[in-house]
Amino acid sequence: MIRRIAAVVLALTLNPALVRAQDTVLTVTVASADVHNGPSIATPVIGHVSRGTVVPVLRSLGSWAKVAWPDAPDGVGYVHVTMGRVASPNAGAPANADAPATDMPSRASSLPATTTTAMPLPAAPTPLHRRMAVSDQSTGAPITHIFGVGGMVGSTSSFGATVRAWHNDHLGIQLAFTRDAMTSDVAPGRVTSIQLEPGAVFALLDHVSDYVWIRPYVGSVVSFQRQTLKGSSPAIPEVASSNGVGFRIFAGSELTFAGVPRFGLSAQLGYRRFPTPFPGFETDPLSLSVAGHWYLK
Repeated sequence: MIRRIAAVVLALTLNPALVRAQDTVLTVTVASADVHNGPSIATPVIGHVSRGTVVPVLRSLGSWAKVAWPDAPDGVGYVHVTMGRVASPNAGAPANADAPATDMPSRASSLPATTTTAMPLPAAPTPLHRRMAVSDQSTGAPITHIFGVGGMVGSTSSFGATVRAWHNDHLGIQLAFTRDAMTSDVAPGRVTSIQLEPGAVFALLDHVSDYVWIRPYVGSVVSFQRQTLKGSSPAIPEVASSNGVGFRIFAGSELTFAGVPRFGLSAQLGYRRFPTPFPGFETDPLSLSVAGHWYLK
């Protein structure tokens, strides 16, 4: 019995959108809303929904609503939530019933348009930049990952703070301030490094499912580095310091889970080239790092 209860709690935590989608409808507020074959603007448009049409939501997928669409091969379609208002049909306030609904298949057009209360959402973005998003489970409003702050750890005992901001669905910038330390088997002492790394990231095609939002990306940074060589014991003073500039290129993916929609977990593999002013303290060219960002907006 305990295992069954734990399984139910885990399922609700990973997929709260499934619970919220029950008894939910989307009322179209634009002149014509595109119905896609999948939860992405890159998928084919398989139909259109006219203003005022009330569509039953089968499942909430963050910024996309999975709706019944009989003309589709699998009987479902996907509408971006910025194309309308999402609400419970039991709210009781009338919706706009005067607008035409001739483009909707018979199953959806036969539904009454007087059973939903309009719940305002942010204005629809321009068609070229419909930002992917997940929904806040307490308010139902879409959460767009625009600006996040967090930290990172790397494979070479490095750690630090990082900031990431997405300009649109694909292009982003990031800034990291990290510190690491290394020792050598062939040279005495210890080298500590401090890096300031501004750079850019480019996101590939996003994937949004019931449980997770996956955003693969590639990027590069310029690394402004200060290295300090110290003796192997506290009695030996600092030996030397050096400043240099290097670079790093990387590929990775950011994951956002339905249970924590504001948190993005990133893992990335990269190649780097830094100056090595101290013999015996060469930096490994391959790097593996994990970062977490809490998106404030």
